[in-house]
Amino acid sequence: MPVLSESEDNNVSETISINDVKHIATLARLKFDDTAAEKIKDDLNSILGYVDKLNELNTDDVEPTSHTLDICTVTRADEVKPSLSNEDALSNAPSSGNAHFKVPKVIE
Repeated sequence: MPVLSESEDNNVSETISINDVKHIATLARLKFDDTAAEKIKDDLNSILGYVDKLNELNTDDVEPTSHTLDICTVTRADEVKPSLSNEDALSNAPSSGNAHFKVPKVIE
C-alpha cells in the first residue's frame, strides 16, 4: 500500500478522534500511551483517506462479485446414506458407557 505524502496526509479529514481510539482500545482491552494512541489515530485516518479515494472511482459498469476468481464450489452434493450404528461407532472407543463416549473430565 503506498504511503500518503505529507501534503496529502494534511488533507485527510480527521474522522477518528483520539477519544475514539481510546474507546476502541478499552473495548479491545488494549493499553498504550498517548503517543501510541496519536499514531494509531493518524494511521486509521490515513486508511479512511484511502477508502475515500476508492469512493471516487466510477464503478457503474463494474458487475458486483462475491469472489475475485471465477470458481465453483468443490464440495460434494449431500446424499443420504446409512450411518454407523451406535455399537459400531463406540466399538473402538477406549471407554464408553450408556451409549456415549466416556472422556476424562477437563473442567474443574
